[in-house]
Amino acid sequence: MDSQQYLSDFFDAVRSDGRIGVTHIGIYAALLQYRKEKGFVNPIQAFSHEIMEIAKVSSTITYSRCMRALSDYGYIRYEPSFDRTKASKIYLTNPLQ
Repeated sequence: MDSQQYLSDFFDAVRSDGRIGVTHIGIYAALLQYRKEKGFVNPIQAFSHEIMEIAKVSSTITYSRCMRALSDYGYIRYEPSFDRTKASKIYLTNPLQ
């Protein structure tokens, strides 16, 4: 699935999901951009500061909260590394399934 289809499906899914806010949307869009820059890999392996920079999120607490929420709600599968030297794994899932 290409980035445009992921984004389109994501917006279709979140349209009626009151739990999703603008920060969730910004982070999801940043994940798609990061994935594009890295050659459309899945899972994405990224450090939080890399995604935060693209999404314009300055708080690590906000980033972590939104990533956990996106994962809990089924929009992504997030496997944080908790190791400063190892990137976290982020799997993009089909939000409509």
